[in-house]
Amino acid sequence: MLPYEILIVDDEKLIRWSLSQALEKEGYHVLTAEDGEQGLALVKEEDPDLVILDVKLPGLDGLQVLEKIREFNPGVVVIMLTAFDALEIAVGAMKLGAYDYIHKPYELEKVQVCIKNALETVKLKKEVQQLQEEQSSRYGFKNIIGQTENMRQVFETVRLVARSDTTTVLLQGESGTGKDLIAKAIHYQSSRRDHPFMEIDCTSLPESLAESELFGHEKGAFTDAKVQKKGLFELANGGTVLLDEIGDMPLGIQSKLLRILEERTCKRVGGVRDIKVDVRVIAATHVDLEKAVTAGKFREDLYYRLKVIPIYIPPLRERRDDIPLLAKYFVHIYSKEFKKKVKGLSAETIQLLLEYDWPGNVRELRNVVERAIILGNEDWIMPDQLPREIFAKTSESAREEFFRLPGAGVNLEEVEKALIAQALSRTLGNQIQAAKLLGISRDTLRYRMKKYNLGEEEVVRSHEEPEGDSLAGFAI
Repeated sequence: MLPYEILIVDDEKLIRWSLSQALEKEGYHVLTAEDGEQGLALVKEEDPDLVILDVKLPGLDGLQVLEKIREFNPGVVVIMLTAFDALEIAVGAMKLGAYDYIHKPYELEKVQVCIKNALETVKLKKEVQQLQEEQSSRYGFKNIIGQTENMRQVFETVRLVARSDTTTVLLQGESGTGKDLIAKAIHYQSSRRDHPFMEIDCTSLPESLAESELFGHEKGAFTDAKVQKKGLFELANGGTVLLDEIGDMPLGIQSKLLRILEERTCKRVGGVRDIKVDVRVIAATHVDLEKAVTAGKFREDLYYRLKVIPIYIPPLRERRDDIPLLAKYFVHIYSKEFKKKVKGLSAETIQLLLEYDWPGNVRELRNVVERAIILGNEDWIMPDQLPREIFAKTSESAREEFFRLPGAGVNLEEVEKALIAQALSRTLGNQIQAAKLLGISRDTLRYRMKKYNLGEEEVVRSHEEPEGDSLAGFAI
């Protein structure tokens, strides 16, 4: 790690020299300036981690320099040096954003402790900034996989929502379609990204605890309330709250949620004071809320309040052209995670994936690919590595059509030869796997290969190379 860089701005040469000597012995890289103009120039050029700034300077004084630093580099930490008779000025500097102030004449040990504490703040700020940048990049729109027209419409709506000030969004779609990823994309690409993203699953929230979890409670509000607790909305102030599976929220809590959406205030359990909250509420559900309203299981007024910006995320069966892209992405991810050298999926495997209806949506596809990579030892994911249910649902109609005897009849030996050749092609010549596909032993397969003169040269190795070296992003 590079040493921290500290800039000393003071018109007294002895102070600049003595501080520089002491700080360089501590391992810091030190810059010095004798007036405000020179100090500002070095801040712009060198971007130091910390500035030690004298209040009284020729030309621009310390407060003027501090104000200008805050204009173009608000992240730099500033410690003021001040004489005892300039205490009010030092307090004014704190109001302008200075980290701390040190009296002259100073004790070197106190200066070193103050610098150490200030640099801990610098380190923490950088870590937070890096985390925020990583989150923003991780949940960026360009990293969410989907190229079909209905998904492009989703992305466009999400972009508009993220840029807007709207505070209520309703995400609807089947389980496994990626509603949580869309919610995070909205948050981390919005102006709220520097504030908390809080998520709660309404299905796992007992009604007896729901109010306390969402709105908090005061000490003594009930038997186990030994201390005051802030609720989810209060903790997320300025940020986003994701209420996952809101269709399962208890009716009693729905009325209190409506109050937050309408009035932007909440009240802790046992409390008397209204607490202002500024949050974006994203509600997600796989339930048809209109039917739930009709059945009396969901408040009608809350439904229409949530439905300010409705976004429908289509199931995987309605965006089949995304299946190969998603599958290749998961191959890349899990090959890397499990240290396997899987190149991709065979053409036959992709065709089976395309024919399957995916009731579990993207989550199910991800699990299928993960399982194939964990259990497989081949360069390519072959059809026999897929779960039985995929074969059962995709091949029923194909079997019916394939085994329908034509009016003119068939040559049974030619049919058998074609099936053996197809099995060998599908398994890239692997006789054990081909025998499994045909439901015969390997010895029987070898006998019939010899019978029909099917050697290696007869096997067509059909597979598809993945596009590009790598894929980065999230799959929904």
